[in-house]
Amino acid sequence: MSHAAQPIDTKRIPVGISACLLGEKVRYDAQHKRSNYCNEVLAEYFDFKPFCPEMAIGLGAPRPTIRLVGQPDGLHAIQSTATPRDVTDALAAYADTVYQGHPQLCGFVFTEKSPSCGLFRVRAYNEKGQPFSDSARGIFARRLTERWPLLPVEESGRLNDPDLCENFILRVYAWHEWHTDVLPSLTAHRLLRFWSSYKYLVLAHDEKTYRQIGPLLGNLAVENLPALAADFFALLMHALDKPSTRASNTNALQHLRGFIRNATDEIEKNTLNVLIDQYKAGVVPLIVPLSMLRHLLTRYPDAYANEQRFLNPYPDTLGLRNKK
Repeated sequence: MSHAAQPIDTKRIPVGISACLLGEKVRYDAQHKRSNYCNEVLAEYFDFKPFCPEMAIGLGAPRPTIRLVGQPDGLHAIQSTATPRDVTDALAAYADTVYQGHPQLCGFVFTEKSPSCGLFRVRAYNEKGQPFSDSARGIFARRLTERWPLLPVEESGRLNDPDLCENFILRVYAWHEWHTDVLPSLTAHRLLRFWSSYKYLVLAHDEKTYRQIGPLLGNLAVENLPALAADFFALLMHALDKPSTRASNTNALQHLRGFIRNATDEIEKNTLNVLIDQYKAGVVPLIVPLSMLRHLLTRYPDAYANEQRFLNPYPDTLGLRNKK
């Protein structure tokens, strides 16, 4: 059955998360940093697995705070005890443990500004205690993303940005689909069918990579299919890491409009054209022309177009395309 007729898999997807974001009192002050969005919205779709690296390495709660100290190319996590304690290696080793012990994870949500879990905006200090950067990465987060460079990751605060949130969630669903439906029983046919369904979604995010993938898969008569599949998936995830725009989404909509060849209702076709133009102009959100396109593809099915994951990369109930 096509993706247009059958919604994306609605099973809750395993995703790692900083434990404090779920309301666990594991922070340095024995408090939490509960994320309402993660708990009240995403928890319906993601099976969150909590991790607190600082608790895991035995620091307890409450505890003396940690700072990132050193130079940009050699930051250390130093706990502010009477005799400063370097916990860099312990945090990195715990990241290795998570990577090795939880291969089922399809993404990770980190706590912002944390010297262990922060992804983008962690303050770093020099040896004299003077801050020199607000854009470092926490030790645990850095090590986990080094070990798992393609894994969809995001910070809790950045999920308030509709584009960043949508981009993270669609990558989680793409990761899950690949590792659930394709990789366990990899064949050239499965790989090509997966790529065929993702073509217009990739086009909407990164046209340059879209044009690279075709030649890569042009000859699947190779001995090492797993290596080729790994190269393909890396390109796919890098492409989806780039947020789509109104212009790129319009391009994908216009391509898919071309598959409604058998439509006989000129009013409906003209309505779709008007809605696409209104979306391009910023008058309506993406869900408006998309809903009309789905309707027409239901009335006038096209086997190729109906399989396009662009039509529903994640459950509509998330409401993400109401904001794009």
